Amino acid sequence: MNKAYSFSLILLVATIGMITLISLSGEPVVVKTNLENIPMRIGDYIGTEDSFPDSVYEELNADFHLYRHYQNQYSNIISLYIGYYGTAKGGRTGHNPYACLPGAGWAIIQTEKVIIPRGDGEIELDAIVAKKGNQFETVMHWYQSNENKILTSGIQQNIQRFVGRIARNRNDGAFVRLSMVTSSERLTEAIQAMKSFAGKVLTILPNYWPEEE
Repeated sequence: MNKAYSFSLILLVATIGMITLISLSGEPVVVKTNLENIPMRIGDYIGTEDSFPDSVYEELNADFHLYRHYQNQYSNIISLYIGYYGTAKGGRTGHNPYACLPGAGWAIIQTEKVIIPRGDGEIELDAIVAKKGNQFETVMHWYQSNENKILTSGIQQNIQRFVGRIARNRNDGAFVRLSMVTSSERLTEAIQAMKSFAGKVLTILPNYWPEEE
């Protein structure tokens, strides 16, 4: 028996064993959403609740939605959306700004990775600048799992989902989106404000992570 065959056999048996373990563990359910308790004041921004039409929520199909607009004394308004998906719903959404923005009439003119300081280090997030008429929208978004694990690609999400089911019998996750509509003259200022706000959200969110049993 050659080494390649032996390794493949061991890998197959291990995979079957892990799948069996997952199936026997049962699927956890969300018992506390907690995200609604995220503070209405974040830094010098004060939040107000908002909502989407029911048709949007039906399409997103999350276990919990949070949608707020945070405004500071300089009239900067940053919109925060969090869609949380429990383990039973696969821990993720199929929607992303790269499809949703053009669908809403926004032309994406710039995409980049931005580095955001967080208490335990630096986090890389996806950022978008989009344009509609004379308005510009800056968007920062990410996927979060296991309270403070930040994921920026589908591959990372799939790996995290598998590891989470094996290690914790959980693969829940959240899609987080920040956005600000501004003019071309204030675009640089808006991006800096978004970076600062994103750092605060990244620090706060793990403290309000939903619970599953």
